[in-house]
Order: sequence, then structure tokens, then C-alpha cells
Amino acid sequence: MKRIRPSSLLRRPARVSPTLQHVHRRTAASLSQRPDSTHLKFPGALTSPFSNTMKYEVPSNYPALPTYRAIDQHGVVVDTDFKPDLTDEQVIKHYKDMLTVSIMDLIMFDAQRQGRLSFYMVSAGEEAVSVATASALEKEDVVFCQYREQGVFKQRGFELSDFMNQLFANNKDPGRGRNMPVHYGSKELNIHTISSPLATQLPQASGAAYALKIQRMQNPEMPPRVVAAYFGEGAASEGDFHAALNIAATRSCPVIFICRNNGYAISTPSLEQYRGDGIASRGLGYGIETIRVDGNDFWAVREATKKARELALQDGGKPVLIEAMTYRVSHHSTSDDSFAYRARVEVEDWKRRDNPIARLRKWMESKGCWDEQKEKEARDSIRRDVLKAFAEAEKLKKPAIKNMFEDVYEEMTPDLKAQMKELSEHLDRYPDEYEVGEFEGGKESLEK
Repeated sequence: MKRIRPSSLLRRPARVSPTLQHVHRRTAASLSQRPDSTHLKFPGALTSPFSNTMKYEVPSNYPALPTYRAIDQHGVVVDTDFKPDLTDEQVIKHYKDMLTVSIMDLIMFDAQRQGRLSFYMVSAGEEAVSVATASALEKEDVVFCQYREQGVFKQRGFELSDFMNQLFANNKDPGRGRNMPVHYGSKELNIHTISSPLATQLPQASGAAYALKIQRMQNPEMPPRVVAAYFGEGAASEGDFHAALNIAATRSCPVIFICRNNGYAISTPSLEQYRGDGIASRGLGYGIETIRVDGNDFWAVREATKKARELALQDGGKPVLIEAMTYRVSHHSTSDDSFAYRARVEVEDWKRRDNPIARLRKWMESKGCWDEQKEKEARDSIRRDVLKAFAEAEKLKKPAIKNMFEDVYEEMTPDLKAQMKELSEHLDRYPDEYEVGEFEGGKESLEK
């Protein structure tokens, strides 16, 4: 490894291109307070009017931010300006994506309970948020998911086999079995691999958006791209959320923050998480254009995301926040029993009263492009496809044992080689204790 001489750190820094100099430059302006001014001119608040009355602002004096919807829970259009921008075939494709996620979730949840899978997280009740937002993005846009965005992957082209290979951590898993289940990723689809720590994807998304902005400033011929970052309202309690929004706002990064406010952060209900007006009010506090939408309304979410992408690319780039209000019908994960902290009747009521899949289906039926027979055929076909991919992935061997030592360095270091040799000797010493035949290449992969 090449060592860096301390003296080299004191050398003259490399020249910065005029383009990047422009990015970091701040325009000088006079902030002096003019005589008899009616507005504050301090740097921290440039347009605040003076008041002769001492008064604390009370949050309850302000109305809650409205929630936009295009169709109601009966599938009836309520926004008179709404005009569908998709063909019947395109709507059906998105509807089937939502159905696929719903059916796959049920099957994989049961598989975990049977001991065939170590862990799983479902997205019941939130299918519209992921599929509708993804449908309004371009394939070149960069995506950072949390862990309940199966619909984003499905809409962008992730195959059932891709889901299953990751879940079973077999030898076709691009992550080579190193991640927990549901931690999908796809370089081809421009989706960064999901990571477990909460909210870490948010400042990463701001940084990625800033990079895209600089790239386009250096090469205006590049197509405009945005970054979409998904998170739950629980993640908004993390410091990374606040850092990400502030970075994006002050650096004018083309990033869309998409919050799934589903009412619960594992077992903590929203009322115990915050006292303000949801997550949308925080966007306004950071100077970010914000909207709150009905997350069970496919069309409202899609329309909001289309507009968000347009806004994010204006004036060289800026952040946008979408708060999608929905309800987490499922348990947080297979490690959770939500009926320990909420009533079963509450969940059943939401499932019956306002389900995003049922709502879009009602709209489709009223339009004449869907009916009961098509519903049955679609569900039967999807279930067969899911079970087929499940069976094929479950049969495959695990990645080679050697893989656990690879991809840390470009070339394996002496200490890693020593560890690999030690493992090989350990397996020789206790051959009956380990089922090495489950792994591709068996123990012999350690000797290659």
C-alpha cells in the first residue's frame, strides 16, 4: 500500500474548475438595516416584519396541511382537474405490480413462519405509495429505498427470481448472501442496495443528488436526473433526516424525499413520535417545497411525484418533500406481533374501509377495463409465478464459502488468506458438524 508523505499534504491544492468554484461561491450582499425599515434584515431572517406586540406562536393556531387526493375511497374522481395520463394497459400493468407485491408478501410471510426463510418484511396497505411513485420516475433516476419498497423494485423491472434469489441468499444472489432478506439492490435499475440502519440512505441521497447536479453543470449534454429517497415517519426522528434535508436545501440538490407515514414506527404510534403536523411541516421549516398526499390513492401519489420531479429539476435543482399518508396493515416484520400494541379490529377496519389496491380496482372497474373474472385470472397467475420462482430459488445452493473473504480488498490480503486457511482446517477437523454441501463448490472452494 502506498504511503502518503506528510509533506505532500502541505502542497498547493489542485486547481478547482470554474464550474465547481461557481457552485460554492456565495454572492455578497448588503445586509445593513435601513432606517425606519419595517422588516428584519439580519442574515438569519431577511423578510420577517417587525411587530410591536410580544406574542409566542402557538402551533394549534395554524391549520393542518391539507392532504391531496384525486379519487376517493370508492374510486370516484374528486379532483375536477385530474386527467389520467396512462393507457388502460399501463394502468393494468401497475395494478398487477401492486397485486404481485401483495401476493408475494403473504407467501413469503408464511414461508418465514415455516422456517424456510429467516426474515421478511411486508408492505400491506402501502402498495400504492411505492408503485405510483416509481411509475412517475425515469429509469435513469437514482433510487434509495428503505425496506418496504418492493413495489418500486417490481415497477422498475425487478423479476420474481431476483426477489427470491436475494431472500434465499443463494448462489444467484448478487449480494452473495451477505445481506439480510429484503435488502435488495440493483445496479441495472439504478437502485442502491438497502441497508438496515435507519435513515442512513437520506444523507446519501442528498449527496448523490448533489453529484448529479455537478455532473450536469460540467456536461450540460447529460440527461437531467433526480434522486428519489424513501423512508418512514419513524426514520424522520433520526438525525440523518434533518441533516439530509438541510444539505439538500442549502445545496439545491435535485432530490425527492418520499415519506411513508404509515402511523407506526415498529410499536411506537405517530402520536408518541412527534407533536407537530406530521412530517410535511418539517419540509417547510427547511425551506423545501412540500405536499401531503393520500397514500392510498394511486393517482394522487403519481400526480404528486410527477410534479415533484418537475420541481426538483427547476433552476438547476432543488429538493421536494412528499408525505404520503397511509396505514401499515401488516406487522412491522416477521419479528413483530403488532397485536401486542394495537387492536386487531383497528387493522381489520383499515383493510376493509380503505385499501389502496381495492381503491384503484374500483376506479378501473368504473372505467370498464377491469372485472371480477380478470381479477381472478390475475391473482391465480401471479400466485403460480411467485410459487414457481420460490421453488426454483429455494433449491439452489448457497454462495461459495470463499465468498465471505472476497470483495473486501481488490486482492485478498495475507491475514484474510490466513483466516480462510484456518476455516478450511476447522472444517477438516469437524466434518460432521457442518453441512458444507449446501454451498457452491463445498469446502473445496476454500482451496482454489
